[in-house]
Amino acid sequence: MTPLLLGQEPVQPMGSPGANGTAVRALRMEEPVMQQYRWATGAGLAAVVLWSTTVALARSVSEQLGPLTGAAAVHAVAGTAAVLSFLARPNRFRAVWLLPPKYLVGCGVLFVAYMILLYLGLGLAENRQQALEVGLLNYLWPVLTLLFSAILLRRKTRWTLLPGTLLAMFGIALVLAPESLSEWQLAPSLLGGNNTPRVLGALAAVTWALYSVLTHRWAEAKAQGAVDLFLILTAGLVLPMALAIAEPRDWSPRAVGEAAALGVATYVAYQLWDIAMRRGNVLLVAAASYLTPLLSTLASCAYLAVVPAPRLWWGCLLLVTGSVTSWLAVSARREDASPG
Repeated sequence: MTPLLLGQEPVQPMGSPGANGTAVRALRMEEPVMQQYRWATGAGLAAVVLWSTTVALARSVSEQLGPLTGAAAVHAVAGTAAVLSFLARPNRFRAVWLLPPKYLVGCGVLFVAYMILLYLGLGLAENRQQALEVGLLNYLWPVLTLLFSAILLRRKTRWTLLPGTLLAMFGIALVLAPESLSEWQLAPSLLGGNNTPRVLGALAAVTWALYSVLTHRWAEAKAQGAVDLFLILTAGLVLPMALAIAEPRDWSPRAVGEAAALGVATYVAYQLWDIAMRRGNVLLVAAASYLTPLLSTLASCAYLAVVPAPRLWWGCLLLVTGSVTSWLAVSARREDASPG
């Protein structure tokens, strides 16, 4: 028998009126799906722009309140927004618990760990220049996201992935590198002295790349994610940590305003990113996120009054070139489409 499609309508030869009508109806059915796909991808790009303000505001807040108190204040705002969202739409709260347990637990742990690592790294930096270096190391996550996508999401890759990744990573290092790259002193004694903030920044990059890829793998195409819950958990865990440690806590109007602004930006950005990772073009968004180091550096230099080295522009060129090269090297088609 001839297969029946679209409401049991027979498949007719190409060129016949029935076949044309069926094709039109099929396209109409696919259009909302494509619109949702494009919207989700655009949401990820918007998140990249919002995240460009994180390093500058987080460092400024940490200077006035302390690393953990600053993180607690920011996530108290973001967590409050999440609670209000649940109260306004109770169905969303119930739906969260229907998500895959491995997503809730695994990605939840990665999300909270990332926030703690990032804020500690930025807050413990000796000065604003080192804070920018920590932010730079954190922005290795786009490179790692593409690499993890190839491994965990089984994306096909071309040989140009390696040079593209290396080019982008070198560009990130070059944007705000010291007078000589040897001054980074990433080895030996990675865990000693001034290198601790840098190590925290690098660990944050690995953590967020894993979160992004595993979110797509474990919660792909779900109606919603659990970012609201993760933000509430982060606030609940960081607050007692902050209260247990003596920090400056200079609650000036500027500190309050910056914490509130960053809290709102954090809530919105993570919501948008979560949508992109579950329903958008992960590789396109990850490739575009290579611009985040440049945007963040420009915003941080302006806001924190840090003068960047001339090599920033060369770093920008390498970032963009490496981004495009890496993106072109990774196919959006999985080698194995079996569910994970």
